[in-house]
Amino acid sequence: MILTDTHTHLYSSQFQDDRAEVIQRAIDAGVTRFFIPAIDSTYTQRMYDLEAQFPQNVFLMMGLHPCYVKENYLEELAKVEAEFAKRKFYAVGEIGIDMYWDKTTLENQQYAFRHQIQLAKKHQLGINIHCRDAFDEVFEVMESEKAPDLFGIFHCFSGDLAQANKAIDLGMKLGIGGVATFKNGKIDQFLNEIDLKHIVLETDSPYLAPAPHRGKRNESSYAVLVAQKLAEIYNVSVEEIARITTENSKEVFGI
Repeated sequence: MILTDTHTHLYSSQFQDDRAEVIQRAIDAGVTRFFIPAIDSTYTQRMYDLEAQFPQNVFLMMGLHPCYVKENYLEELAKVEAEFAKRKFYAVGEIGIDMYWDKTTLENQQYAFRHQIQLAKKHQLGINIHCRDAFDEVFEVMESEKAPDLFGIFHCFSGDLAQANKAIDLGMKLGIGGVATFKNGKIDQFLNEIDLKHIVLETDSPYLAPAPHRGKRNESSYAVLVAQKLAEIYNVSVEEIARITTENSKEVFGI
């Protein structure tokens, strides 16, 4: 059984004391593929170090996180493009719009999101979308960029059924993580109406740990708990969830 964590911040300082053990725990649990989203240039070397330590398991994305669209965002976007000129990545991410922390940067976030979607098309890569309190804003940009070569993952999907279907229509798979296990998470109430071919697993570790670890540090081994929840929702085996979601991840990342 091979499980794929399509979104995990394993380079986070929250893992600085036991990173190797955390990764080994995940591998022992069957989670052997880790896709790593970028934040901004201050994290790039940490990502490369992680990849060097676990080259068979760690696959990197590159991009500028919307919460890090600051005054220097054009400089940061130039650094993203420079990294793509140097080497291979497996997606552009995480990118998108966040209206929870800072609404004043919306215009710049929209520019950065659109710019990076176009970068993904140029490199024939998928995107990994961060959306918080910003479904309308994210969909507006995506609609304007809609094309056969726009595809990817709507990371940490937490919307309703209509928003899920709209994301799928725009070429996205839904990244399902710990929220599916929350009593008030709501997405578990309609997920079985969405074909499994549109679903991938993620943890977003160290954030959003699934029940029964909610509120504690998340880690990639907990993807098993998400898979178990999805097995309940879809009334199939955990092995089937692992197989289908890993195949779906290969469609997005090409590996």
